[in-house]
Amino acid sequence: MPDRAAVATAGSEPGAAVMTAGFGACLAAAARRIDAHLGEVLRGFPDHTVTQAMIHAIRGGKGLRGFLVLESAALHDVAPGRAIWPAAAIEAMHGYSLVHDDLPCMDDDHLRRGEPTVHVKWDEATAVLAGDALQALAFELAAHPGAGPGGIRAELALSLARAGGAGGMVMGQALDIAAETAEVPLTLAQITALQAGKTGALIDWAACAGARLAGADPGPFHAYAAALGLAFQIADDILDVEGDADRAGKSLRKDMRAGKATFVSLLGLAGARARAAELAGEACEALAPFGARADGLRAAARFAISRDN
Repeated sequence: MPDRAAVATAGSEPGAAVMTAGFGACLAAAARRIDAHLGEVLRGFPDHTVTQAMIHAIRGGKGLRGFLVLESAALHDVAPGRAIWPAAAIEAMHGYSLVHDDLPCMDDDHLRRGEPTVHVKWDEATAVLAGDALQALAFELAAHPGAGPGGIRAELALSLARAGGAGGMVMGQALDIAAETAEVPLTLAQITALQAGKTGALIDWAACAGARLAGADPGPFHAYAAALGLAFQIADDILDVEGDADRAGKSLRKDMRAGKATFVSLLGLAGARARAAELAGEACEALAPFGARADGLRAAARFAISRDN
């Protein structure tokens, strides 16, 4: 199995590394490298409960968003030592979102990645503070001098703020919470718009990070990310219905019990699977101008709809 550096240093052949070793191995290698970088950064923080909770919150994830950063950076011939900073930033931002999403005032989940959620392991105040600290850390990492020239770092931080805020992930979460008590279930178009913020906004930022690091136009990657993000969420809805809680590492079937409208409830299992596969194909097709060099990103799209957690 290759280590994470094998993915990040693929340079002129990022896709070849994925095809040779298998996507799962490369994703795991990327996750280890990002975890190690975050661990090194967090060792510089005070030895406090909040720091311990931050470490707990970011440990054990798939690292897909960070992988997208590393792979898109390799596609643009960006040095791995620069790409690791925004890759760590997006995983810190994602970690913060999960900590807050799990709180009793939101989803009230007790299990995440097979471990107690932060507010269960500690308390709600610690969870709020750990989430706040991870969000602040995300901007610190995106703006770190190691990521490159000042203008590029400013663009990374600005676009991350937009992706994570009221025009992106936070608004998606707000719409999701409102949907739980809505008198009329959301339509397919409304759920699609909701998930474009809640799930899609950070995936879009990750997929576009390589272009931003290179000072290139991120535009070609928006279509890829939009299709990938929606496919990922549909796969989540499918897992919530027929997945294994032990494999998923979290509680399942909550949406079904709540009678909440999802892609599965609206499309049916077969329809949801077909739509997810269609979207994965669209994501792959969006990368056609980049040829085989984008095979790693194509593999990520296929993984999004074939995973079991």
